[in-house]
Amino acid sequence: MTRILIVDDEPQLLRALRINLVARHYEVALADDGGSALRQAAQFHPDLVVLDLGLPDIDGVEVVCGLRGWTSVPIIVLSGRVGSQDKIDALDAGADDYVTKPFDIEELLARIRAVTRRAVPHGTQPAQIRIGERTVDLAAKTVSGDVRLTPTEWRLLELLLRNPGRLISQRQMLTEVWGAGYAKETHYLRQYMAQLRRKLEPDPARPAHLITEPGMGYRFAP
Repeated sequence: MTRILIVDDEPQLLRALRINLVARHYEVALADDGGSALRQAAQFHPDLVVLDLGLPDIDGVEVVCGLRGWTSVPIIVLSGRVGSQDKIDALDAGADDYVTKPFDIEELLARIRAVTRRAVPHGTQPAQIRIGERTVDLAAKTVSGDVRLTPTEWRLLELLLRNPGRLISQRQMLTEVWGAGYAKETHYLRQYMAQLRRKLEPDPARPAHLITEPGMGYRFAP
């Protein structure tokens, strides 16, 4: 049974989420502030954390940082704040995905299923991955159809393919591929992602696998 820790300071939302998740055979623990969340995570050992960013004692991004100090448990953040900066900060701190309040419960459940499906043990990811009509071999660094990728394109593609379904922030991609000094050079990403789509997507203008989340980052949809 998948264990989920829900962290939110709204009692009605906690109750509604608990009822819906238990009905779907998840084991659920609740916390209503950041301090309780960190203690519960250590005691409950959840398989997934659903974390509101607007907590009364500790900012949700700090909770993400605290969790990432010792665990790689998947984290979905909830945010009712206007704008995207808090979500970007959470993703940069190590969150796996986000849902904006107010949300439909079915949307959150779909995100939970997606995150738990891809939370596979390290080293179990396939070496060969399909993108449309192309097969990408991460071990051999080849693409079927004699498609040639530059070293930078390979680094970007590998980052996305090794995190299927996960939203990777622009800052993380720029930092990991080009270095910390390029964290704001988002035009680099637009250029290289366009090149990857032209080489790999059946219809580059309507990408089905290399997906843009406007203002946030990119994700690989298997």
